[in-house]
Amino acid sequence: MTVSRLLPRLLAVLSAAALLAAAGPAAAEPLKVGFVYVSPIGDAGWTYQHELGRRHLETALGDKVETSYVESVPEGADAERVIREFAAGGYNLVFTTSFGYMNPTIKVAKRFPGVAFEHATGYKRAENVGTYLARFYEGRYLTGIVAGKMTKSNTVGYVAAFPIPEVVRGINAFTMGLRSVNPSAQVKVVWVSSWYDPGKEREAAETLIAQGADVITQHTDSTAPVQAAEENGVYAIGYHSDMSKYGPTAHLTASTHNWSGHYLASAKAVLDGSWAPQDLWGGIKDGMVELAPFGPAVPAEVRSLVEAKQAEIAAGTLHPFLGPVRDQSGALRVAEGGVLSDQDMLGFDWYVEGVLGKLPK
Repeated sequence: MTVSRLLPRLLAVLSAAALLAAAGPAAAEPLKVGFVYVSPIGDAGWTYQHELGRRHLETALGDKVETSYVESVPEGADAERVIREFAAGGYNLVFTTSFGYMNPTIKVAKRFPGVAFEHATGYKRAENVGTYLARFYEGRYLTGIVAGKMTKSNTVGYVAAFPIPEVVRGINAFTMGLRSVNPSAQVKVVWVSSWYDPGKEREAAETLIAQGADVITQHTDSTAPVQAAEENGVYAIGYHSDMSKYGPTAHLTASTHNWSGHYLASAKAVLDGSWAPQDLWGGIKDGMVELAPFGPAVPAEVRSLVEAKQAEIAAGTLHPFLGPVRDQSGALRVAEGGVLSDQDMLGFDWYVEGVLGKLPK
């Protein structure tokens, strides 16, 4: 081939190379993040709060991240399948957001050591599995104060999911707050054996109301207990989200949680290569636990009291399990001036004084 015929081709190659150089390096692939949800997203509740965190992650990182979720995933074999599909599908970071996802997460993580996993509310970790939890009990204590000030019957109803330490810790913290302002008040618990079952939750709330409860609270995911309280003319304290639109008259406040900061921090850590498994437990001072706005029925003096106690918890001068703490039998579990350790709280398997009935085993 002559030089005259080769020259146009050389110029074309050089021109293409110049264009590529001007465009800079190829854009990096986005970080792929998966979320596994135990219940429908809806517009309130446990899963909804995690969904807000996912949306915040997308907004904050833009095209640096690509997220997906699967909702209403039962705990067990289905959860393992969904987690495995995320890992096998090229996802770099997977959040599994229910206690019953713990063992499936650990199992899948062993097969995909290059994927970062984070499990909410569990206690098992691995080289590529971290855990994260909010100090829900801090918000519970504050809502207990509200209930103690608002109850007239001195009977408060609690709709609960499963008798695991996280739920028992919440019941106990709520009762500690309740009795800190109203030592005569007591808590009745009905277990529904489900995180999300509006029918069972409503039935449990109505049972508690029939037994004299004039304030209803919950550790379940749906808004059914708040709706039942509204319809029966009693007060309600929501959980996970602000549920006031489902009980405009009944809703006093709610203990809520905010995952946005954690999800963003974890994604950034994976992106910059600094991610490592941790055992995170954040509370009010970290912005992970919050209170929903007070309802119109809550007097100004009660609002002021709760806000003051919230500030004390944030400052570390008040602990919901500050002694003396007694169990149902009256036995002293924490001496005056002492506090329960994190390890003791993570293993809660007993009721504090003021909770009626036996704890299921």
